[in-house]
Amino acid sequence: MCVVPDHKLTVEDLLRSPALQLRLLAGEAGLSRSVSWAHVSELDDPTPWLLGAEVIMTTGIGVPRGAARQRAYLERLDDAGVSALALSAQLHVPPLHQAFFEAAAERGMPVLEVPLAVPFIAIAQEVAAALQEDSAHRLGAQLQVFGALRWLASEDLDTATLFSRLESLSGYDVYLCTPQGRPLLPGVPTPAFDLLPSGPEAPPTIPGGFALPVPAPGGPAGFLVAREREGARPAGLAVVQHIATVAALQVAMARHERETLRREGAETLAELLQDVLDPPAARRRLARLGLPLDTDSILLVIRGTDDEALRRALTDLPHLILRRADDHYVLGPASLAPAVATVPAVIAGASRPFPPGASLRVSQREAIWAATHAAESGKPLAHYGEDTTGRWLPDDPATLTALVDHVLGKALAYDETHDSRLLFSVRVWMERNRHTDDAAAALHIHPNTLAYRLRRFATLTGRDLTSSAAFAEVWLAIRAARQLGLLGP
Repeated sequence: MCVVPDHKLTVEDLLRSPALQLRLLAGEAGLSRSVSWAHVSELDDPTPWLLGAEVIMTTGIGVPRGAARQRAYLERLDDAGVSALALSAQLHVPPLHQAFFEAAAERGMPVLEVPLAVPFIAIAQEVAAALQEDSAHRLGAQLQVFGALRWLASEDLDTATLFSRLESLSGYDVYLCTPQGRPLLPGVPTPAFDLLPSGPEAPPTIPGGFALPVPAPGGPAGFLVAREREGARPAGLAVVQHIATVAALQVAMARHERETLRREGAETLAELLQDVLDPPAARRRLARLGLPLDTDSILLVIRGTDDEALRRALTDLPHLILRRADDHYVLGPASLAPAVATVPAVIAGASRPFPPGASLRVSQREAIWAATHAAESGKPLAHYGEDTTGRWLPDDPATLTALVDHVLGKALAYDETHDSRLLFSVRVWMERNRHTDDAAAALHIHPNTLAYRLRRFATLTGRDLTSSAAFAEVWLAIRAARQLGLLGP
């Protein structure tokens, strides 16, 4: 009598077959496991050659004799997705330890006993006959899933709709994620992290389905997990492999699109910084590049980090990015700021919020001022306005230059002629609130040497730094010099 169920073949179907006379030894909780094949193996570890959902039949030659090794043997089979272990009675099966039966019960791994009168080939034939009808279903599902590329070309499906169709045809719930467990494609959920394979070479089988790498140049872009859907007829590994290929194509398309948008975004940001786009044109560009227009933007100047670290921090946030020399300019919503602050060793300054598409002339200066303030304070991120002096300086470079020449001109000339650090010493002393000992320690000089430099500066500039008026004038001039790039950060 052949088992021909009206649903997927299970271990329980085989156990109920009068022709096979199988007896359940342990693992009753796993009788609902599906069966894809029945295969004989006398190996201690047959798992590298398995696809999952097999009934492994053995005379017992490969079953270890020790309790711990028997438990490990059963756990290996279960981890590889084996549906059941069938042991031939009265042949070479060693005494089975309590640890073996406990493992079968804990994992719900059915262990069956095959009477000596029933040859293994009878079980294999029974499984093959039961699965013959299912083979036609699997072939039909494969042909339809292989048409996924045609859907992409003819129907312009979005990612979520495409994978919803693939799920319906394949009989699996499909999940995608990066190697770190983050979303890989929009609209496709991520799997539980413990279902991910240990690496791209790991066996594809997992309990109730498959886990495969999504191929990409340089290594897997992520992983695809396919779990059998309750009440559906799973179409098998070949279909899941093709779904992984479709995912790889979608990832490649998404990467190409992101790179294109990144380059367009850099060009747009360069034009905005040059103030050559009028606000309506700028807003149209920003909308096309995915930046929100219903919330204010900020401009950030970022120092002290590399491209890759910064891009990882901004991956999930809308932004434009442009590199100029050693600085990165980033434009986008205010939510960019806390993300940037998490980048290792970063120094960043943020402008005040402004309407999307507005001129960046003032915002650029604000962000540069804020970045300078961050460097001085040792903070990863500073916002414009935290520098309570620099924000009151005018924007006009000519006015700033006149202030610097008038107040600091002779000191700058002296430093250039004598290769000295007179002005830098004054600046450090001011930044440390006129505490001579602290400033001298920061400069690595004796306090008397610093006192001499302060007197020399006063003589050259005609400004006595003990005077509040002279102090304020010199401090503003130093801020203006730094804004013009005449002093270091």
